[in-house]
Amino acid sequence: MAWLRKIAVIRIFAILAVAGGLLAGPIAKAQDSGETAPESREQLYAALRREAEQFQKWGNIVKLVVRLVGPTVVHIETDKVESRRAGGSRMVEEAGSGVILEINGNYYVLTNWHVVKGAELANITIELADGRHLHPTSALKDEKTDIAVLAVSAKNLVAATVGDSASIEIGDFVLAVGSPFGLSHSVTYGIVSAKGRRDLDLGSKEVEFQDFIQTDAAINPGNSGGPLINLQGQVVGINTAIASNSGGNEGIGFSIPINMVMKIARQLIDNGRVVRAFLGVRLDSNYGAEEAERLGLIRPHGALINGITPNSPAQQAELQIGDVVIRFNGVAIEDDIHLTNVVSLTEVGREVPVVVQRAGQQFTVPVRVGNREQLEARAQTAPRQGPADPQQHSVEPSGALQ
Repeated sequence: MAWLRKIAVIRIFAILAVAGGLLAGPIAKAQDSGETAPESREQLYAALRREAEQFQKWGNIVKLVVRLVGPTVVHIETDKVESRRAGGSRMVEEAGSGVILEINGNYYVLTNWHVVKGAELANITIELADGRHLHPTSALKDEKTDIAVLAVSAKNLVAATVGDSASIEIGDFVLAVGSPFGLSHSVTYGIVSAKGRRDLDLGSKEVEFQDFIQTDAAINPGNSGGPLINLQGQVVGINTAIASNSGGNEGIGFSIPINMVMKIARQLIDNGRVVRAFLGVRLDSNYGAEEAERLGLIRPHGALINGITPNSPAQQAELQIGDVVIRFNGVAIEDDIHLTNVVSLTEVGREVPVVVQRAGQQFTVPVRVGNREQLEARAQTAPRQGPADPQQHSVEPSGALQ
């Protein structure tokens, strides 16, 4: 579907907590002291105006952000041919969102691939904020991150400003703009609830590379492809999925970080496809606190190598089984999936510093990353075998190798 798909989640029962407001203290005090003189309505309104001023400043910020971003957000409608289980096909209308960006002097609409997947260019309608309707001249896509780039040509287009998703922190205020349930240019706000959500069941094995920002800004079906905005009016994410038992907003939404989006988009625009790098190691997904302590680490961070591919960048750099990758090209590595993402977005052929923990000490090793396509081609042509022994440096299917 073009609308935000449901992901598999565990049902969580919430408890209600009543928080005291700004006026709770004074009211309780008046009751306890036995004061009985009623305040006039004029006095109450005056007090309310004074207290509301600080909140009005927040409201003014939101209004300014919306005025800046509104013209850059688009509503997308598609007509797709859908196969019936009983045979035959039917035309299905679906909707989503997108945001206009200027890249290399040209204008593009960034959205999710699942918003436009299966639709011909002539059946993709982009509605601008001023009411104009466009059809994209081309559509580029990367299924592995669920990103699509639609080229558009029109006068007086307004492009959004791109922020730095690496700089956002948990607790930052953000806004989501899009077309929930087809209601274009709807605005909701919330905070960044978490970062680095990387192992979500999106109902499709196509989306291999995940590094989602989690937010409680209301996101619903139809918000797919719309921007997540910070209080500087900058795009920091592309809204993609929700965790829901009902199909609607339950306060858990996920956005692709804009830094990842831009790296993918630039490759698509420049090369027509995404070329990913690889290191040539197999990682231990069960690596945890006990193993980290044994290896001399204070906490379980980094990615533990338990296999190395023959003739790979990792072998050439003399990385070893048992090494824990702590930093890759200056980025502190959190876990195995994080390392996969960071490596894949590195320029193929580039030499980068890799910090590893080995035998209680840290070493910096220069590694020149390879082309993942070559690894995948080798995996496809390699004879099928039983479970691989990491000590034998066997080649496994591409999904297991980084």
